[in-house]
Amino acid sequence: MRQWMKDHGLLLANAGLFVAFLGGMVVSGAASYSEEQQSHGQPPLGVLEYVGTGHFVEAVFENWESEFLQMAMYVVLTIFLFQKGSSESKPVDKPAPQDEDPRDAKHTAKTPWPVRRGGWVLKVYEHSLAGLFALLFLASITLHAFGGTAAYNEEQVSHGLPEVGLWEYVGSSQFWFESFQNWQSEFLAVAVLVGASVYLRQRGSPESKPVAEPHKETGA
Repeated sequence: MRQWMKDHGLLLANAGLFVAFLGGMVVSGAASYSEEQQSHGQPPLGVLEYVGTGHFVEAVFENWESEFLQMAMYVVLTIFLFQKGSSESKPVDKPAPQDEDPRDAKHTAKTPWPVRRGGWVLKVYEHSLAGLFALLFLASITLHAFGGTAAYNEEQVSHGLPEVGLWEYVGSSQFWFESFQNWQSEFLAVAVLVGASVYLRQRGSPESKPVAEPHKETGA
């Protein structure tokens, strides 16, 4: 068990932090939402009741959507674009192992099954990482739209205004403001990481070049 945890420590730590921070979001969100409800003369909601509200669904998937968009775009953009000197880029002036055609690889028992299978299975597999993030983005933006519609209509009703439909909400400035305010921050973070890794180092991290490596050296 100890070896398994060591082998999967990065995934486990991030999964644990996700659960902890999501729990904090639920508790603090329920408290904030209940305060707002009480200010409008409505009864407060419990934590489990809050999880079923449009307010919670919109808040969660609005953020997930931007994260998965960022990762999908990053995976795709790093196929074609380079940043000389960055640990986040493939080398500019020499072949990268990521570009090798798996059809030319020598198969062993440890070769992933889709590579050994070939055909359309391999075609899907060699684009599966970007595909996964794209599907997660589409699912998240869809749930953002549904949750946002419910939250928006709740606000409309509290002000004596008519409710709107899903597509009317998706076409509203509110929906796109919620999306763009998260998207811009995600791509800013990526741009800072790509640029900063040219000149700055973090000893021990695979996201950094070796500390003594020249600034112009590209790749990990």
